[in-house]
Amino acid sequence: MDHIRAKTVVTSINRISGAPQPTKEACLVVIYGHELGRKHSLESPSVTLGRSNKCDIQIDQESVSRAHSKIVNMGRAVRIRDLGSTNGTYVNDELVEERTLVDGDFIKIGRTIFKFLSGGNIERAYHEEIYRLTTIDGLTQIFNKRYFAEALDREIARASRYRRELSLVMFDLDHFKDVNDTHGHLAGDAVLKTLAHTIKTRIRTEDIFARYGGEEFAIILPEIDGHNAHQFAEKIRRVVETSEFRFEGTRIPVTISMGVATLDLEEPAAAALVKRADERLYEAKTAGRNCVKG
Repeated sequence: MDHIRAKTVVTSINRISGAPQPTKEACLVVIYGHELGRKHSLESPSVTLGRSNKCDIQIDQESVSRAHSKIVNMGRAVRIRDLGSTNGTYVNDELVEERTLVDGDFIKIGRTIFKFLSGGNIERAYHEEIYRLTTIDGLTQIFNKRYFAEALDREIARASRYRRELSLVMFDLDHFKDVNDTHGHLAGDAVLKTLAHTIKTRIRTEDIFARYGGEEFAIILPEIDGHNAHQFAEKIRRVVETSEFRFEGTRIPVTISMGVATLDLEEPAAAALVKRADERLYEAKTAGRNCVKG
C-alpha cells in the first residue's frame, strides 16, 4: 500500500517546501493601472496576487478576488496559477489556469496589466520598459497622449516648413458608459483594446494613432487634405460599426463619432487644430452619433 501511495503523489507548484532558492531573475512591471511603472520582484519562491492585504502584491479592485493568482519561481521556470478567481487570470489575453511565463508576457488581473520580465539583466529591461511607458498606452498598446502631443508639434512644424497638408481625426466611443454599466469595466477595457487593434491594422505607417484619454482617440494624418481625411474617417467609422466586439461570449455593439480638422497654415498651432477637431467631434455627437463631421 505504501508503494502504491508513493506512485500517486502529485507535486503541486504551491508545495515547494525544501525547494532550492530560485535562481531565475524575474519581475513584474505595472504597465496599466494603479502605480504605473512599479516593479515587483519575483525573487521569492512564491508570490500571491489579490485584493487581500495579506497578498504579496495587492490589487485593490472589486474585479480582483481576495486571493487571485500565485506566481512560483522554480529556478529554471516561472509559472502562474489562477487560484479559482471570479474573473480569471489572463496571459496575453488568454484565460489561463496555469502556465509557464515567457519574457515579455502580459498578465491581466482585474483592470491591472503587468509585463513579465526575465533574463540576465532585469534592470536594463526594466528601464527600457519604463522608457516605453512614456510613449505607449499600457491597455491598448498604441501611442499615449504624451507622445501624441509631441508628434503633433513635430508634424505641424514639418507641414508649415514645407507647406504641406496635415489633418487630425478625433473620435470616441458612443455610449461607452453604458458598456461599462451593463457589462462591467473589464468588458469596457476589452472593447477599447479590440477597437485599437482593429483600427491600427487599417492606417498607414506614417499615421500616428494615439489614445487621447479614456475612450477618446486621435489619428494624425500627415500630407492628407480635408476631403481625403473625411473619407478616411468615414471608412474607419464603417469598419468599427461592422466589426464584432465580444467579451466572454457576449456581443457588444460599438460605434464611434468622429471629428475632422485640417491644419490652417496661417495659424499652425497644435491647440487650435485639436480644438477644431474636438468641436467637430461634438457636432457628430449632437447630430445623433455614429457619424463624421468636418
